[in-house]
Amino acid sequence: MSVAYVMLLSILSAVTAAQTGGPVVDPDPNRFDREIGAFTQWDSRNAFPVDPILFVGSSSIRMWRTREAFPDLPVINRGFGGSHISDVIHFASRIVLPYKAKTIVFYAGDNDIAGGKSAQRVLDDYRKFVAFARHDLPGVPIVFISIKPSGSRWSLWPEMKKANDLVKGFSATDARLFFADLARPLLGSSGEPDPELFLDDRLHLNARGYAAWTKTLKPSIREALQARP
Repeated sequence: MSVAYVMLLSILSAVTAAQTGGPVVDPDPNRFDREIGAFTQWDSRNAFPVDPILFVGSSSIRMWRTREAFPDLPVINRGFGGSHISDVIHFASRIVLPYKAKTIVFYAGDNDIAGGKSAQRVLDDYRKFVAFARHDLPGVPIVFISIKPSGSRWSLWPEMKKANDLVKGFSATDARLFFADLARPLLGSSGEPDPELFLDDRLHLNARGYAAWTKTLKPSIREALQARP
């Protein structure tokens, strides 16, 4: 990793601390060593698609049957449940960069807000992820899936929506960054999460919820693929 890149991350970290009133302690990424090790082991024994669409992030990615949902695309799923954006960054050299993806589909931030991080911190950490990915994959299109509303975390929705708005604004500054609003399809006529789209835990999507996500995400993926350098 170059000295210039290390300096870039340091600057971004300093900005985060200044904007949030102090540094926010990230959870220990080593809690995911087993899951990441399983990905590494699988990769050592199997061939993965050339120029894939990489889905990465927390449990909403892990539980998504992406190969079935997108049968016409060379998909790789590297979701690991409970992860924060900081965890994805920590393991990116093992679960993002090796695949040389032609597009990255990213979902994280849900657990960050639930863990006490602010909307601004979500934005700043996502900016760090983009910088990390672009360092080795210049110009790679990245689709940010909006943090989802859910019954079990409904009290946190105002901060989650704020994070979504911040990331949407950031994405608008770069022609190869995309914001996919997958929150709206999960809301019922009352304006609250539709329980018919969630598992009994009121947090994770069921098959109907993922069908709604798949239908809404496809146009964003097509747009991202057309934006490749």
